[in-house]
Amino acid sequence: MTDIAQHWINGEWITSTATGTSLNPADGGEVGTFYDGGRDEAQSAIAAARTAFDTTTWARDRVGRSRILSEIAQRLEARAHELATRLTQENGKRYIESAVEVATAVGALRHGAAQALLDAGAAAEVAPGMYFSTLPEPIGVAGIIVPWNAPVALLARSLAPALAAGCTTVVKLPAQTAITNAMIATLISETSIPAGVVNVFTESGSDGGVLLVDSPDVDVISYTGSTTTGRIIAARAALTLKRLTLELGGKTPMVVFDDADLDMAVSILIVALTTFSGQFCMTGSRILVQKGIADELRERLRQALSDLDVGPGDDPNSQMGPLIDRASVQRVDTLVDEAAAYAKTVVRGGPVTDGPLAAGAFYRPSLLEVERTDVPLVQQEVFGPVATFEIFDDENDAVHKANATEFGLAAAVFTKDLSRGRRISRLIKAGTVWTNVWGVVNDRFEEGGFKQSGIGRLRGDLGLAAFQEIKTYVQIAN
Repeated sequence: MTDIAQHWINGEWITSTATGTSLNPADGGEVGTFYDGGRDEAQSAIAAARTAFDTTTWARDRVGRSRILSEIAQRLEARAHELATRLTQENGKRYIESAVEVATAVGALRHGAAQALLDAGAAAEVAPGMYFSTLPEPIGVAGIIVPWNAPVALLARSLAPALAAGCTTVVKLPAQTAITNAMIATLISETSIPAGVVNVFTESGSDGGVLLVDSPDVDVISYTGSTTTGRIIAARAALTLKRLTLELGGKTPMVVFDDADLDMAVSILIVALTTFSGQFCMTGSRILVQKGIADELRERLRQALSDLDVGPGDDPNSQMGPLIDRASVQRVDTLVDEAAAYAKTVVRGGPVTDGPLAAGAFYRPSLLEVERTDVPLVQQEVFGPVATFEIFDDENDAVHKANATEFGLAAAVFTKDLSRGRRISRLIKAGTVWTNVWGVVNDRFEEGGFKQSGIGRLRGDLGLAAFQEIKTYVQIAN
């Protein structure tokens, strides 16, 4: 490695013609310089992954795959503080959020190491002397496209099952976290992983990503990002009948019933809105409250959001860091301005334009009360710390409003009646529904979206199956 962050392809460090600069969203300062990849780097990475899959024993070596995944987990864990610090510098999120993200990635890799050793086949004598059996096989080359909002955790979430299944991989990482990307690639390169099994390139544009989707040498795409881009990927991937795992946009309804513990609910609602500065597919961006407690909850939220300390992610007093860049600040603020035509302002946040934070991309959270569900602020993913406050009458009304968008990634229900919690959770159309908690995932259990929030599942048994084909063997005894 040089001082300019490079790509890691076929076991070697690779440069590009173009370069870019990574900036700290907290102050606009330079974090580092990186080589900015594209189609050429993607093509080299695909070729390396294809060769490694077709000509080595990687796909058949369960023990070796488990060992490599354990090695990667060990490297990340050993450098966890440094990696989290770098992520906070580039991404802007609070250090505690970065530290949790790295720990989550380590857990996913260790879970993958265990999954690699599983033999999930089946066998039966279906008739006298006639034997059927099935065995999972790796699907081939996996293209993994990772977003900037949680690049360490979301990389591991796809990479771990892909490697556990026996796939070789091409990883496109975002330019916003280029220096973090290079550190991850360095940690992987320090293991005994065979050349070509994991190939990593950073790209600010989309040419390399498009090639991953179009190439017949890539067998599966695992993408996390916007629904708009997910639709484009699905359309292009259809030309090669490529397997897809798409975790897309969300508009998480946080449904608060009148019997909820409001002290607990308020604390969780604030965290759900401000984690990653609201730049999260599971951000609690819709607060649905039963009418009997609406006035009290509105006031509690108004006070909590007004008092929230916004600041740099490396400041332990900060409760929310900056957005990823100033363009995002302007985009979010425009959406809030436009909402004035149909919404009542509970808390009007906005850009921080004076004082020591003015040089950064800071945005104070906003809460806007709406009566209709067909308005843009309800129907569109903001990807920032902006929430709607919506009042419902009863359980039927709560479910109707919770399901009123095209999204279905996650939801949360707050009630002391656990039977109600289970009942409402069954009726909400979302891939994950929490009761009296938010944001908790586990590698043993699947994660993914309903409706326009995605295709397929990550984590759990289905997360592994996304990178496998099933082959059936038939034998007849003589």
